[in-house]
Formats: sequence, C-alpha cells, structure tokens
Amino acid sequence: MNARVPVEWIPPWGLVATKHLELRRRRGLMLAAVLLLVALPVVVLGVRLVLHGADPSSYGPAGTPSLFAFLTDVLAELGFIMAVAIGASAGTTDLTDGVFRHLVITGRSRVALYLARVPAGLAVLVPLVALGFIVLCLVTGLAGISGEPAVNTMVKAGLWLELDVMIGFVVGLGFAALVGQRTLPVVALIALQIIITPILAGHAIPYLLNAQRLVVGVAMDQLRPTALAAGGNAPHVVGGGGSLQIPPMPTWAMITVIVGWIVAWTVIGASRMATRDA
Repeated sequence: MNARVPVEWIPPWGLVATKHLELRRRRGLMLAAVLLLVALPVVVLGVRLVLHGADPSSYGPAGTPSLFAFLTDVLAELGFIMAVAIGASAGTTDLTDGVFRHLVITGRSRVALYLARVPAGLAVLVPLVALGFIVLCLVTGLAGISGEPAVNTMVKAGLWLELDVMIGFVVGLGFAALVGQRTLPVVALIALQIIITPILAGHAIPYLLNAQRLVVGVAMDQLRPTALAAGGNAPHVVGGGGSLQIPPMPTWAMITVIVGWIVAWTVIGASRMATRDA
C-alpha cells in the first residue's frame, strides 16, 4: 500500500483559519494595527497633498524621496511594534482564553498548534503593512518629482519592510510562548528596538563586535536599501535608520543572522508549547 502517512506537526488549513479568525476578533488590536499601519500614512500624505495644493511655495510635494524614505522608516517602526503585539497575542491566546487544555486533549500535535499561528498572524499583518506602503508608493509615483524612487527601489523597500515585520512577529510569538504572557515580550522587544539596538548599531564596542553583529537589528540595518539611508533617521531593532559605525557584514553573514533568529525563536516557541503542562 502507498497510502501517505500524515505529518502530524504540519498544521491543517482549518487550524490556521481558526487561529486567523481568533486574531481578527481581537478588535482593539486590529483597530490599532489599521490606524498605525494604514490610516496614519494616508492622513500624513493627505495633509501634505492638501497643504502643497493650497500653498506650493511654502509646502513641498508629498512624493519627495526624503519623505518616502522617512515614512518607510516610520512604517517599519510602527510595523515592528504591531508585529510584536500581534505575535505576543497569538502566542498566548489559548492560555488567556483558558482553552489550551482542551486543545491538548484532542490529541492534535502541539507543534502543529504552534506553527498554525505563524501563517495565521502573518495573514493579518502582511496585508496591512502592504496596504500602507502601497499608498505611499502611489503618492510618490504620481507626484512625478525628479529623483523620486524608481519602481525597483520601491519593490526592494517593500520587501525589506515586510521582512522587518515578519521578524518582529516571529520573535514576539516565540517570546510570548516561552514566558506564557504577552506584556513582558512586548515591553522587552520595544526596549530592544528603541534603546538597545541603536546603541549597538551605532557604536563599535571593542572585543564585542561579533556579539553586536548577532543582533538581528544590526543585520537588517545593513540590509536596508541604500535609497532609504538618506531619509531615515530613526534606528530600530529591525531596520534602524541610523548609519552604522561598525564595519559592515558580508551578505552571507547578514542572511545567517536573520534566518538564525527566525529559526531559533520558532524552535523555542514550539518547544515550549510541546512541553507546557496542560
């Protein structure tokens, strides 16, 4: 017989859809994500367009390369924060709702229960970030300004931005699953984003250079498209805007650090869920 043996740790589509629906039902979290990732760039660009139309001599156009780079950095900052919050929520939903025990006694693989949260959460987060960034690209492209970012630059910036928030989600998910609550991961990762990584990225510390390079924000900062460097001024844990004073890493090293963080936190989160008492 050639019957296929199902792989227990691969989450079925129904489980992914259920976790996706659970996140969407958290209306406060979803409202915050929509306001920060979609409404904010729309409002900023809309005000800029109105002001430029009313008084072009005093207010510049909305599609300048510097504004494009600045708003991309802002989206990366806010996207990372929302990614951590959504990841932490996804990692603790079963515990806070008191249904973890009921899920476990069904006999379903605990690893599958954890991995189902990854596509479910990204299906919420990635489209919101993409929508806010598309609005920015459309305004920039329609402005017709000399020196505006080319299409390939926009594509690179968009892919970098999505990778930025994906890392934030995976780390937030794994951290929350590890500690069993959502507040500590959100606070700790925001502190890493706003305080610790800019210090590590902007100052080469003697004898600790290799350790600094193991921080994913340093790798992502060096990976960010060069077109964003001119307008960025807000370093953050993944994709900071400040210019690095430490020597750049080779591409293979940057990829290794980024993949290592994604794999490590996925393994940590799945392992903790597999061993957690029901």
